[in-house]
Amino acid sequence: MAHARISANLPPDIDPTKAPIAFGKRALPKLNEELRSPELLTQQRALMALCDLVHDPENVYQAIGVGFLDNLKTLLLHHDSTVRQKTTEVLYIMALHNVGSGMISALTELLDDPVDICRKNTHQIFEMMAKLHEGAVGILHAGLIPLLVFKLKTELDEIQELILDTLSNCLRVEAAEALATGAITILKEKLKHSSAAIRSKAAWVLLEIGTHPEGKSMVCEEVIPVLVSLLEDTDPEVQASATGALMFATVKPQGRFSAQGAEAIPPLLKLVAEETSKARLSAIKTLTMLAELPEGRKTLLDHTDTFQQCLNDPCEAVKRAAKIAISVIKWKPF
Repeated sequence: MAHARISANLPPDIDPTKAPIAFGKRALPKLNEELRSPELLTQQRALMALCDLVHDPENVYQAIGVGFLDNLKTLLLHHDSTVRQKTTEVLYIMALHNVGSGMISALTELLDDPVDICRKNTHQIFEMMAKLHEGAVGILHAGLIPLLVFKLKTELDEIQELILDTLSNCLRVEAAEALATGAITILKEKLKHSSAAIRSKAAWVLLEIGTHPEGKSMVCEEVIPVLVSLLEDTDPEVQASATGALMFATVKPQGRFSAQGAEAIPPLLKLVAEETSKARLSAIKTLTMLAELPEGRKTLLDHTDTFQQCLNDPCEAVKRAAKIAISVIKWKPF
């Protein structure tokens, strides 16, 4: 199903070609003054010129030196949507250069902006910040996780994808707040979304949650049957994310029993047999854990040839995992 994309087009009365052409370092102080101008058009054109300039890292750091961040922070709350749009665009470009983590609290105000592109730009900034450990910690410390989780219920699909990417990086650091907010229930619903990208990204967030002991328990209790159903999804990325999340969940005995009860072995074997499957390594490791259950071992003893084929895989990690799987499956008590 096709979805309309959020447009970044400016209003027809705003002509970016008439933005002041700025050259060299001397342009930045002048633009900084224009951002404080009482004239709306002057502010809009200054922001457009700034969008071009901040692609250069040298200009970014000089802009910070002349005090741009304080002015940009003020403009985030401007009554004019074009000003808010271009301000968030400038901050996103600056975030590409790992600058602007001190703006998190101010940006939070735009999560309820009535203009789609302003919200999208804001979430792009958070998603970019969260790629660095420092940025992810900043988002966690700002208490944004409950709000981001809640926004998954109401936001446009395009923005939901950005939120899920942000959550993946943040929850790799700390998942307790998300779990307390009921993230598992919301993510479980996203696993059934019509968008393959959202299904895949939701499974990836669950994978990150599953790296924490308390997260594993909750994934085991609530999500494993849905993850097993996604092993046969038509999208390879969804399969790979779901298999990864299942792999972490089955580290716990509870998860293994749940996966076995959900009949995970047949679709996992199918993924192992597919030489081009992105989920192959995770599927082998998951089956290795299921082989530690008597019923799982009994079933897999009839499929050791599937693992034998993996010994010829060009990926060394796959070869090692297959070798371990075979030894676990063939293990016999003294």
